[in-house]
Amino acid sequence: MAGRPEVRFEEAEKRKGVILLSIGITCAVLAWLARNSMTLLSVITLLAVYLMTGDRYQWVYIWKKTVRRDFLGFRVIIRTILTITMWEHTGTTVVSRFAQHVQLQPNKKAFVMDHRSITYKEGDEFSNRIAWYFKRQGFKPGEVIALFMETQPEYVFLWLGLAKLKVITALINTNLRGAQLIHCLRIAGCKALVFGDELANAVKEIQSEIRDMPLFQFNSPDRPSTTILQNTPSLAAELKEMANEPFEPIPGKPRDTLLYIYTSGTTGFPKAAIIPHVRYLLIPLGANTSARLTKSDIIYDPLPLHHTAGGVLGAGQCLVMGCTVVLRKKFSASNYWKDAATHKCTCTQYIGEMCRYLLNTPPSPADKTHGVTTILGNGLRPQIWEEFVNRFNIKKVVEFYGATEGNSNLINLDSKVGAIGFMCRLVASVYPVILVRCDEISGEILRDSNGYCITCGPQEPGLLLGKIDASKAILTFSGYADKTASEKKMVRNVRAQGDCYFNTGDIMVMDHFGYFYFKDRTGDTFRWRGENVSTAEVEGVISTIVGLKDTIVYGVKVCSMLSL
Repeated sequence: MAGRPEVRFEEAEKRKGVILLSIGITCAVLAWLARNSMTLLSVITLLAVYLMTGDRYQWVYIWKKTVRRDFLGFRVIIRTILTITMWEHTGTTVVSRFAQHVQLQPNKKAFVMDHRSITYKEGDEFSNRIAWYFKRQGFKPGEVIALFMETQPEYVFLWLGLAKLKVITALINTNLRGAQLIHCLRIAGCKALVFGDELANAVKEIQSEIRDMPLFQFNSPDRPSTTILQNTPSLAAELKEMANEPFEPIPGKPRDTLLYIYTSGTTGFPKAAIIPHVRYLLIPLGANTSARLTKSDIIYDPLPLHHTAGGVLGAGQCLVMGCTVVLRKKFSASNYWKDAATHKCTCTQYIGEMCRYLLNTPPSPADKTHGVTTILGNGLRPQIWEEFVNRFNIKKVVEFYGATEGNSNLINLDSKVGAIGFMCRLVASVYPVILVRCDEISGEILRDSNGYCITCGPQEPGLLLGKIDASKAILTFSGYADKTASEKKMVRNVRAQGDCYFNTGDIMVMDHFGYFYFKDRTGDTFRWRGENVSTAEVEGVISTIVGLKDTIVYGVKVCSMLSL
């Protein structure tokens, strides 16, 4: 039948749906007959005929198949919106939210890493010393200090201390060197650089280029005898000399900038995405609500803290939601489940390629002797999804989609294999995300004769856009430190004249039940080891090393070793 979706309806299911619908209509008819309302009876009869003819049955079938999922989705959305609205109304910031947890559970472990841990009270005291120290150094609210350090328990409390002073922290990717490192410091307008002793050589390489920028070296407690970079104060040593006085945070607002987190661009240089307090609050809240976590859950976060996944969604489970978070300096496939078991983790974070690496490890008793029931992350490939959950005995996969700077968030609540999220088909027109037709090669958005974007139907690839509405916390787009870059990510006149949407740059497909599946990225970027890599960035490195005038780089699909 023309226009019918490519869904095979089993006869038994079809008969069951018809029977249920008929019973409902019959009950309605009898009720209205008793009230002698023939007009309404006629309307119900016409509605029944409408639903039972042509392709209308598909909506009854879709509703029946997705009603439980959609109910869960509405519950998560409502709870998240109500909570974030309340926090915004009461002026809650990450600093004040963490202070609430310190008051309620001061001796609970906040972060754990290897043999070390920091309690909520200890983290608060450390952040107070940071705030006092940098205030006495003369730093003022609104100024930016860069943090260039590998994962350790003090990392989060270092930038939290600066936040108490209303100083913005730029979280620098620890893999950057040379020109790109200098670019990241300059584009965010950094006034100083705090770096870990393990990265002293990388800083020494660019010291002559940033000689006007004060440097502060933080020596990890695990490496107390590490040499200090010349003419650079030892932050850890100076903090120990300071009195442990409470610091009254400078009052801030939920929409104030908290952090800069860098995301790769197609130009070859990272862009500094603005992360306000309200967005840092929203991301852990939404994930926590979706995964149904509680304060008693222990989350394993082996991801870098300078990225959104590890530093916001993961670390935020501590700062925002009051959970204990277990850190690891660097992801290890052979130790992943051992760590989870050792620290009694109930939920672990992942990015897609980590799952492939875990499957490539030899089977061992550790595969199932952990206490993890939920995994939370993005990029779990459909081809290995079922094998992964079966081998490692995972009850729930909370796969999500979201960009560091974006407002287009999707989440998979019912562990649907391969899906990155969903939306209710019956009320799709009111959702703040939309798939529009585009040229899959260039990424150019296609428009109709009226100049509006063309909405994609089921099974039709399209570019995902997210509606921007500054009046709603979950729909804001704070953009980048570079305002020109921010404007390039906005698409106007999408559904109506004057509206504005965020361009994710990702092509997806939605099926007939409203599930979304990732298909491809537009532009000159590709995913590698959990990061967006710019092809222009790789071209620049190759040209410099090999001495070529022109190079062309593009991403290709990597076959899993499991299939060899």
